[in-house]
Amino acid sequence: MIKLQNLSIRRGTRLLFEQANCLIHPGQKIGLTGANGVGKSSLFALFRGELHADHGDVSIPDAWTIAHVAQETPAVDLPAIDYVLQGDAELTRLQSALLEAEQNQDGHAQSELHDQLAAIDGYTARSRAGRLMHGLGFKDHQETNAVTSFSGGWRMRLNLAQALMCRSDLLLLDEPTNHLDLEAVYWLEEWLRNYQGTLVLISHDRDFLDRVVTHIVHIEQQRMKVYTGNYSDFELARAEHLANQQAAHQKQQRELAHIRSFVTRFKAKASKAKQAQSRVKALERMELIAPAHVDSPFHFQFKEPTRLVAPLLVLDKAAVGYGDTPLIDNVRLSLAPGDRVGLLGPNGAGKSTLIKLIAGVLPTIKGKRKEAKDIRIGYFAQHQLEQLYDEDSPVQHLQRLDRQASEGELRDFIGGFGFHGDDALAPVGPFSGGEKARLVLALLVYQRPALLLLDEPTNHLDLEMRLALTMALQDFDGALVVVSHDRHLLRTVADDLWLVSDGKAVEFDGDLDAYRQWVSNKDKADKVATNPSPSVPNNKKQDRQAAAVQRQKLQPLRNSVKKAEKQMDEGQKALLNIEEQLADSALYNESEKEKLKALLLEQSQLKALIEQAEMDWFEASEALEAAHAAED
Repeated sequence: MIKLQNLSIRRGTRLLFEQANCLIHPGQKIGLTGANGVGKSSLFALFRGELHADHGDVSIPDAWTIAHVAQETPAVDLPAIDYVLQGDAELTRLQSALLEAEQNQDGHAQSELHDQLAAIDGYTARSRAGRLMHGLGFKDHQETNAVTSFSGGWRMRLNLAQALMCRSDLLLLDEPTNHLDLEAVYWLEEWLRNYQGTLVLISHDRDFLDRVVTHIVHIEQQRMKVYTGNYSDFELARAEHLANQQAAHQKQQRELAHIRSFVTRFKAKASKAKQAQSRVKALERMELIAPAHVDSPFHFQFKEPTRLVAPLLVLDKAAVGYGDTPLIDNVRLSLAPGDRVGLLGPNGAGKSTLIKLIAGVLPTIKGKRKEAKDIRIGYFAQHQLEQLYDEDSPVQHLQRLDRQASEGELRDFIGGFGFHGDDALAPVGPFSGGEKARLVLALLVYQRPALLLLDEPTNHLDLEMRLALTMALQDFDGALVVVSHDRHLLRTVADDLWLVSDGKAVEFDGDLDAYRQWVSNKDKADKVATNPSPSVPNNKKQDRQAAAVQRQKLQPLRNSVKKAEKQMDEGQKALLNIEEQLADSALYNESEKEKLKALLLEQSQLKALIEQAEMDWFEASEALEAAHAAED
């Protein structure tokens, strides 16, 4: 196990945390959370032996193999799959030794090395590396492409694949989803859920944490505290803790009143579409978690757009692409104030391209794009972080937009994005990716756009800033189009989902859970298309006998599916009843403390039961589908 005992770490003169005590048992999956700068990455460096404790001890079994994602990728011409295979150091060592033995014609050494390779599944390593690359979004033909041929984001995926290739006892992952699309995030979740070693994960994606981790280690105010359960369980536990502090309680009530107001407004106008109903549930959940974030440093809101008309923008049979070749064709889209669209689709299908068309960055190849007169479009994309003026401060960036505003007014505004004191007047060149992303968002908000286009806005943003952005978007009066792998953001801000795939962009009839199933079904269809079953001569009698045997074999699976469905249905009804009770503000009075604890415990247990039932249903359904596919 990993043992932290009275641990203290400083960076320079700054104390990150002190007197930290923690036990991490083999096989546990830990989510490491806390604001930027509290010491999460320093703890990783300590685990890797790159940093020493200022006080106390950290012990990790000497025999453990530790894997982590390299932050730099060497500029090598090595084929990508060979680069990934290097993640297994023992495999690389044995292969090198075997090559040397073959050159020396040492038969005895060759025999021993072949046995050792077999013991570590070395002969299946290449296929395992290929599956890792496929799961992270690489195409088959890219396996042999040189590492140098990939862009920075894809090289980070290669580094992640290399870390997963390592047969590790301890896996350290720092924001692994930052360079992934939603499909790759789905795949990584399942891979990590099945990982047999110990996982310590830094992530600002709450849905990812909820599906992967079993414990939360939270760092704040130079202290470390361990919570059992996933991130949602941690939020509720922290909310209860803060509710006991009178100073925080009053602020909680103001936040709750604000959230309830837009929940009520939205429920009154929500359609019966699945995504709209998913958003209602997500907003109701925000009422429960809001008290856990009352001490967030980020608070801002969108002012009324300078001009609102309907429609704001229309695409009529529009095609867009690069050169004369359309990537997406025949797009029909009309955006009016209040519209909230989330774009889904596989990597490379054209989501960012469509947003560029809407923004006017790319022209139509055919069809029409009509923009309302004198409206402002706010467009957020990652490349804009590099277009900031390195020598200018956040306040100076705002002064470029508004020469009439006083420095005091601008400092008040930029303070809501976490730029306080000297930070508001410091050059942005040395800022982190998260700080630059916050500044670009601040500049967009300040311009009061009527149409807001967000392409992966949460990359580099921590959990508190993501929540603040989600809150601010609830009151935004204009139209919104967003691409994001952050499912919590999509659930809480998008009313309609559009699917960009196979050269088309059309409305998606479903919510994010339905989209996960769509991704799974598409992946299976692609595998079947790649590996078609051989044809077999038809024999009706044998077919009937085989069908009878197959039905008998499948009955236990069908029973498992029905049982899991019943458990999920009963669990959801019970959970809904508890959450209705938890929504009662009177429950958070001191006199109701024991009842609150009991309800929170029961809620946590029900969530665990529902999650297990979902996994049982998923596994049984997959097995059933696989059996049917084999039968067909």
